[in-house]
Formats: sequence, C-alpha cells, structure tokens
Amino acid sequence: MTAEAMATRPFAGSAADGDRPLRIALLTYKGNPFCGGQGVYVRHLSRELVKLGHSVEVIGAQPYPVLDEGATLTELPSLDLYRQPDPFRTPRREEYRDWIDLLEVGTMWTGGFPEPLTFSLRARRHLAARAGEFDVIHDNQTLGYGLLAGLGAPLVTTIHHPITVDRRLDLAAAKDRRKRASVRRWYGFTRMQKRVARRLPSVLTVSGSSRQEIIEDLGVREDRIHVVHIGADTDLWSPDPSVAEVPGRIVTTSSADVPLKGLVHLVEALAKLRTERPDAHLVVVGKRPERGPVAQAMETYGLEDAVEFVKGITDRELVDLVRSAQVACVPSLYEGFSLPAAEAMATGTPLVATTGGAIPEVAGADGETCLAVPPGDADALAGALGRVLGDEELRTRLGAAGRDRVLSRFTWAKAAEGTVAHYRAAIARSARSAPGAR
Repeated sequence: MTAEAMATRPFAGSAADGDRPLRIALLTYKGNPFCGGQGVYVRHLSRELVKLGHSVEVIGAQPYPVLDEGATLTELPSLDLYRQPDPFRTPRREEYRDWIDLLEVGTMWTGGFPEPLTFSLRARRHLAARAGEFDVIHDNQTLGYGLLAGLGAPLVTTIHHPITVDRRLDLAAAKDRRKRASVRRWYGFTRMQKRVARRLPSVLTVSGSSRQEIIEDLGVREDRIHVVHIGADTDLWSPDPSVAEVPGRIVTTSSADVPLKGLVHLVEALAKLRTERPDAHLVVVGKRPERGPVAQAMETYGLEDAVEFVKGITDRELVDLVRSAQVACVPSLYEGFSLPAAEAMATGTPLVATTGGAIPEVAGADGETCLAVPPGDADALAGALGRVLGDEELRTRLGAAGRDRVLSRFTWAKAAEGTVAHYRAAIARSARSAPGAR
C-alpha cells in the first residue's frame, strides 16, 4: 500500500474503544469565522462532532469563534494586540497578568507575531489544570512549543497548509530590502512551527496538496500525516431558484489584501473584461483596502464603482450573495483547500478558479466542474470569466456538476467522521504506550 493510501485509509478503532462518545478539547488561537478558514473550520467541525454524539469544548483566543448549538466555548484571552480599530497597540499597565503577556508584547515590539507561541503556553497551563477532563486534544494549527508535552490527553493537530508558503509569497512580493526584513521578522514563528510539527504524533490536513507541502516544507514524516477533506454546509450552501441572478456579477472572497489571495490579478482581469462587457462588476467578501496593490489597481483602472466590498453580513446574506452571482471566482496563487470554492459550487454557482495549491483537488477538472486558469494570469482569468458570463448553457452545466461534486466528496459530516477516526487512533496509540500497557 502506498504512503498516500495509508494516510487516507480510515481507522477502524478497537473493540475496547468501540463507539463511545469522546470528550474533545478543540484549540484555536484565532477563531473568527468571517475572516480566514481557521474559524470556519472550528465552527463547522465542532457542530458536526456534536451531531455524532461527542462533547466538544472549544478553547480559543480573540477573535473568539462563533459556535453553533451544542459546542461550548472557553475563552483563553490574549492581549488582543491586533484588534481593530487599534492594531499594534501598547497595553495599559493594568492589562498585564503574567510573563506570557510580557512575551507577547515584546515579540510584537520587535516585529514578530507572538500569538501561536503565547496561546500554546496559555493552553498548556489551562489543560494541565484540567488533566483527565478530555479524551483527546485537537489543535487547530497553533503549532506552539507549549503543546509538545504536559497536556493530559493525546494530541491531534490540524495543519491546513504550512505558513511557510505564505512567507515565500510575501517575500517574493516585497519590493525592497527593508520590506523583506520586515516579512522575515513577522514570520519568525514559522521556525517554531517547523520544529513542533516534526515532533507531532498525528497530523491531519485538508488536501493531498497540503500533505505534500507539509512533508517538504516542515519535514513531517509521511506516515504521521493523514488527509481528511473538509467541505461545505450543503444545507445552507444550496441552490435557490428564487434568488435573482444579477447580470455581470462576479463574487469572490478575500479575507486579506495579501499576495496569496491573488485579488489584484482579479481586479486586473475585471478591467480587461469590462472593455467587452461593461456590465461586469465584482463583489468582494472582505474589507476594502485603503492602500496596497488592490487599492492601487482599482484607482489605476478606474474601477472604484465596479468593485464593491462587503463584510459583516449574515450567513444567509452571504449565501444569497453567492447565489445572485453569475460566476464565483477563486483567484488565489495558493490554497491549502479553498472553502470558498466548495461553498460556491454547493450553491450551484459556476466557478472560475486558478490551479494554485489544492484548488484543483476541490474544484475538479477544467471544463467539467469549473473553468481553471493558471495562478497570477489576469488575461486567462478575464477570458474564463467572459466565457461563463456570456454562455448561459455553460453556467447551468458547470453549476450542476459543481454541486454534485461537493455533495459526493466535500461535506462537514464526512469531515467529522474522518476526524473522529483519527481521534480514536490517537487514543489507542496513547493507551498502548502508557506505562504498564501490555
């Protein structure tokens, strides 16, 4: 059997373990479900684990996750140094509680990002005080030194993709030596994450592409990495013929104006597309950038009125927005999975996406379930978007095929079942290695 087959093979559990409900601690150092995939992962996975009969306690820092009914939240607050509207703030003297707070501020002052390390230290202290309360601890990509020992239960870790990929792309986009030095300082925590990842007994990831990146970038042994695909809430993200389609509407999700997301290339593609389709316009789910490459591109091409940014909308409003689009687009240079692709496909909205990272693993074959283009190619994006906007039959065919693909492969229910299998494997492995085990 190949290493890939071993990595994705379900774990059957043991007769002694059976199907008993598990007590799960799910750790997340960032949990905002409206900005980035980690919060989405925590919200939907915890809900489906509860549906399977397990007890789930999410332990998280700011921005705190939004959870559905059944899972509980324990707040493990940081100093919230990057909050809006005062990011990179200096805390007042009375806010400091202990040496971890001092470490957090000191790391920020020297240009680093402290939250993975400081959250891991707070989490170890919290979990040590509650030893015996959990059957398994699931870390959502903290990868901090504090999680290497003394947790009181077996550890399973999800790595969505190595942040070293983000680091490479940000360094490549840095325009001068000063900016490159700043990027290196900010991503200093990735050295810790590499060291921690190599010592983890069980790593889950969301795609085969991410699995290979983890092996190559982080040096994790192949036999310790297991692919458990995530997906869409297909009850919420579903077709609704009563929602009117808006001619020329393109929708995308971009949680941050960073090179990884490729939004600037989509803006450039829109400028090209509007020379032939003046009704083409873009709705971005995310915060409007005040400066940077996207803001500059909109100004250069005169697109301020053709690009709309929306944030703070409800789940239902977001779904209806995607349903109203004639095409959804994922322009990313790299994705470890791409929830926006899966969610758009689940609504039956046709998809144009790049081939960056794991996106083809989610979106499927070019011309069958999506139109695929090379990452960073604005001309190819414009061409594909124009094809979909101009062909109703193509839109209908791609939308239906995309929905079928998500239903068969990428749902949160399947993700929860696969994750529990690896929880039970970790528990069984820990029992075998315990002192006195036969």
